[in-house]
Amino acid sequence: MSATPLSVSSLKGTANFIALGAGLGLAPKAPGTFGTLLGIPLLLLMPHNLIFYTVIVVVLFALGVWCCDVCAKNLGVHDHPGIVWDEVVGYLITMAAVPRDIWWLLAGFAVFRFFDIIKPWPISWVDKQVHGGLGIMLDDALAAVFALIVMQIAVRFF
Repeated sequence: MSATPLSVSSLKGTANFIALGAGLGLAPKAPGTFGTLLGIPLLLLMPHNLIFYTVIVVVLFALGVWCCDVCAKNLGVHDHPGIVWDEVVGYLITMAAVPRDIWWLLAGFAVFRFFDIIKPWPISWVDKQVHGGLGIMLDDALAAVFALIVMQIAVRFF
């Protein structure tokens, strides 16, 4: 999606700061990829207990619905490429119950970005039909579920 480049002033306000990935979404090229990078240190801070992990991810998803909605309205563009909190949460979904060594971190990154970029059905349908903060977050969450399935299969076989 082509949209107006963002400046540091776009980070004003809590919602914008979060939605724009603390500034990573300001990258002039591939902001979604740069935004996903924020997921790596957050993942390393996450608990290993799957129940606590899931609760935190659900809370971060809900936070994303709010902050992405507010940020999109502030920017005047639905799902501006600079809005990257959806990628952060998508990466965390992808990495649920996946080992946290460098190769798995990189594999999860690549698999999530693949599904987020190609958007197979039903992700593409959700991307076009569901609007607001929920729409921004939901298509990436679905891409993450696809990536999570691939990662869980890989974990079982490798």
